[in-house]
Amino acid sequence: MTSEPITVSIRRDVDPAHIAEATAWVQTGMNLANKYPGFLGSGWIRAGENSHIWHMLYRFADAETLERWENSPERTWWLSMGEGFVRSERSARRTGIEGWFDVPATGSTALPEQTNAAPAPARWKQAIAIWLGFFPVNLAFSYAASPVPGWDTLPLWLRVLVTTLVLTPIMTYAVLPWVTRMLRSWLAR
Repeated sequence: MTSEPITVSIRRDVDPAHIAEATAWVQTGMNLANKYPGFLGSGWIRAGENSHIWHMLYRFADAETLERWENSPERTWWLSMGEGFVRSERSARRTGIEGWFDVPATGSTALPEQTNAAPAPARWKQAIAIWLGFFPVNLAFSYAASPVPGWDTLPLWLRVLVTTLVLTPIMTYAVLPWVTRMLRSWLAR
């Protein structure tokens, strides 16, 4: 088993007639998982206001803690409560940055089957995509920071700290999603 954190991504097709029940059900599942050792967080969104497609993420510290949650009686009970309004489900597990390169799930499988999404691109393709995003953003930040008084006199470790604190959210939420959309066909080959 891996000792890396594991993120589980789930796509559910929810019966539109049961939105209120599904909302309470999803929140209950998050609250139950939160009580398990190794739980690192979760979240869920609907694809749109009138959408019946829901996406949920949860993360555990490692495979062992995830397995404890997934085999727990609480989770079994919780899943059984959703059988009346969850029409289908698809899930995938990710342990690293390859989650940035996921192909959006377009199909679904009937419950209780569980399938994995298409495999992530080769690591060398991931590295190129990350570099194509990181280089221009880092260069722009370096130019923007250079006229700041005292910037060049700060210790290197402090400049790197500030740079990574500023650029990591920009890369995660804006640049990498955009780069992977632009390179989607190449990454999927």
